[in-house]
Amino acid sequence: MFVPFAEVAAAFPWFFPGVAFVIGACVGSFLNVVIYRMPKNESVVTPGSHCGCGQPIKWHDNIPILSWLALRGRARCCGRAFSFRYPAVELLTGLLFLACWLRLSPGGAFAPGLVACGGVFVACLVAATFIDLDHMIIPDEFTIGLGVVGVILSFAVPALHGHHSNFFLGDSFRSGVDSLLGLFVGSGLVLWIALLAEAILKKEAMGFGDVKFVGAIGAFCGWQGAVFAIFGGACVGTVWFAIAKLIELASGRKPLDPPDWLEPESLDRAEFTSSSLSMGVHVPFGPMLAIAGALYFLFFRTWVAAWFAEVGQVF
Repeated sequence: MFVPFAEVAAAFPWFFPGVAFVIGACVGSFLNVVIYRMPKNESVVTPGSHCGCGQPIKWHDNIPILSWLALRGRARCCGRAFSFRYPAVELLTGLLFLACWLRLSPGGAFAPGLVACGGVFVACLVAATFIDLDHMIIPDEFTIGLGVVGVILSFAVPALHGHHSNFFLGDSFRSGVDSLLGLFVGSGLVLWIALLAEAILKKEAMGFGDVKFVGAIGAFCGWQGAVFAIFGGACVGTVWFAIAKLIELASGRKPLDPPDWLEPESLDRAEFTSSSLSMGVHVPFGPMLAIAGALYFLFFRTWVAAWFAEVGQVF
């Protein structure tokens, strides 16, 4: 017998949010593979998960978060330590999927298409963030690819850009236009900022991957979200820089040396410099853009739209 969604949600309020978290944690487990293998141009499908000693990891030792806790962060086969990053990525992705459900299905409303779009978006933000932290690059799969997916999903799910009328074709067209506008405005604005900064500083100030990444964020969030990601990312970067500088001054640790708990044990540490923080040191901007994009998508969309509306009335 079919049980309506509303009845299940009413009887078990945390069932569907719990499912969203579990799915997110499982996606996070796959993202760990993507983060490690994609920069090496290795398949993310084969071979299956295996320990550094070469032994395959059994399914019951590969349960997101729980297996790492049960094994106390060590491989069953050889006792090799696994980085804390793995359960951290799984937990982060699970929490983001949970936030997508709670924010995009308010009051228990059934919006599977919108929640699925949110899941795709935040999962790609997580993968891009950690790859950029490790290698100072954002693969095209998470810039150009994510932008294309964002435009397609915008046409298919008009609610992604807030269009909810009864005329699907009209909503679909308007949503697609919003997505394309966000893609081109976001990437174009960052490109001009990068060119201007390069002219002033006489050296490259921002990678082209960041330009494409903001365009991808705009494809999901519209032009307002793209603008918010740029300036919100700058604010996040300023806070990060200030905190990192304080930690450096207080502890003597150079913050550009990645901590062991954040780094997969097989990562080439030579890719990081040991220089103290200064204006000449390169830091990845992708994670800051991703944080700002996620904040806009999940929490600040309504507030930012209202702010832009007020500014528009002034001018």
